[in-house]
Amino acid sequence: MYKKYFKRILDVILSFFALIVLSPIFLALIIIGTIKMKGNPFFVQERVGKNEKVFKLIKFRSMTCEKDKSGKLLPDNIRLTKYGKFIRSTSLDELPELINILLGDMSIIGPRPLLVSYLPWYTEKEKCRHSVRPGLSGLAQVNGRNYLGWDQRLAYDIKYVETYTLWGDIKIIMKTIKKAISREDIATDTAKTETNLAEERKSKRENVYKES
Repeated sequence: MYKKYFKRILDVILSFFALIVLSPIFLALIIIGTIKMKGNPFFVQERVGKNEKVFKLIKFRSMTCEKDKSGKLLPDNIRLTKYGKFIRSTSLDELPELINILLGDMSIIGPRPLLVSYLPWYTEKEKCRHSVRPGLSGLAQVNGRNYLGWDQRLAYDIKYVETYTLWGDIKIIMKTIKKAISREDIATDTAKTETNLAEERKSKRENVYKES
């Protein structure tokens, strides 16, 4: 009953009321973000959702759009501003994802939505992460977040899909709030802690091919 009906109902209720309660912060970040980012305060990127359906994830922008002379974006560590580090460290950059939840692209709790380019690089078992809506937070996020290696993160996603319950989701929500307040396991510069899954697995495959 929870998996089929109540989880979605709970997502709609919680995201709707969270948007209302947090609307002053939301509006303040739109204004501040517009000033700090010198334009659009939102970052929109295609991510993979339930049944591998691609949707547009919405976040508050934490990096500028500065480019070099050739028109290529500057490295992340240069474009990441003090304001960007702050909203990342407090997880405020994730607030617009409440809109994604309300629209049905995401859930409050589930595997995090990842890049479209990662799709060909999951194992058959890992693909089950797309049998549920991706989440604002999840089992991997309360057990190490960006500091986990990909194999471990995806193993947590599999475990979540196979075992999630109402009580389990409530416990993850409580742990998420606790970690957000304490700013635990939050990497402001994810480029230093998180590799690109496609590049990592491609490299491993090439190394195995060379050794054989």
